[in-house]
Amino acid sequence: MTSDEGNAFFRHRRMVLAGLAGALVLPGIASAFEVPQVPRLIDHDYAKARKRFRTKLLQKGPAPDKYEPLDAPPQGEKILYRSGYGGELELVAWVSRYKRGGKPKPGVLFLHGGNAMGLGHWVLLKAYVDAGFVVMMPSLRGENGQMGNFSGFYDEVDDVLSAADRLRHLPGVDADRLFIAGHSIGGTLTMLAAMSSHKFRAAAPISGNPDAFRFFNRYPQDIRFDDSNAHEFEVRSALCYAKSFKCPVRVVHGTEEAHFNDRAGLLASRARSGGVRIETDTVTGNHTSALPAEIEQSIRFFHGVAA
Repeated sequence: MTSDEGNAFFRHRRMVLAGLAGALVLPGIASAFEVPQVPRLIDHDYAKARKRFRTKLLQKGPAPDKYEPLDAPPQGEKILYRSGYGGELELVAWVSRYKRGGKPKPGVLFLHGGNAMGLGHWVLLKAYVDAGFVVMMPSLRGENGQMGNFSGFYDEVDDVLSAADRLRHLPGVDADRLFIAGHSIGGTLTMLAAMSSHKFRAAAPISGNPDAFRFFNRYPQDIRFDDSNAHEFEVRSALCYAKSFKCPVRVVHGTEEAHFNDRAGLLASRARSGGVRIETDTVTGNHTSALPAEIEQSIRFFHGVAA
């Protein structure tokens, strides 16, 4: 990390801690909806279920997190991509600077933690660039003062898939070697996106929560949808559609995040029963400190899958 990058990291350390913090870290808050001990496994394909289902938002508005301006980051470019019905949403993404060569470069779509994008997230992605990937980090609807309504793990998946299309069509990016990774909230979206499309060669969710019932039981203030409908939670839960992953997956979390152990194990066993290639592991550290090593693991996984 250069001195400028280091300064940026520390200037935005509060963004890192807030934005990369995610499910099951803060004290619990009581909620009214019923939390099943084990959410059911649904055999229907998640991509088809998404086409049939429309979330019912009872509260419409921006994402809940505080944010900073989306100016171009160090060693990166600010670009736009379109999402939503008919492409009515124009959203910002950051892409690493790269030189086009004779051979196209693999791409990594990295989904930030929290509900706002900031430089504190960006400086952590240098390892992907150093490993030869073109890295794109998209902001999502309702984040950082942008257009669209925050829905919490549902309509945002459409943004992720739209961002993936933008990345795979960038000059010099190999559309056949497109990977997806994400941390915390971004890890959850990574799972859901990898179940929604065949666009990705492999997926590496980091500290993502596959159980929306548990997540929103901990963070009921983030519920914008009709929580009287259990299916609203199920379509936000990778655990319920674990057989639907459409690429190899590596699920990882920190050793100090033991609350993820049972759900990661259950996700893997359900996915394997559907023929999914899935790995699980832990890395020494907590929700934030383990992230650099987890990113390195995702790089090795991606290289292995692409070999």
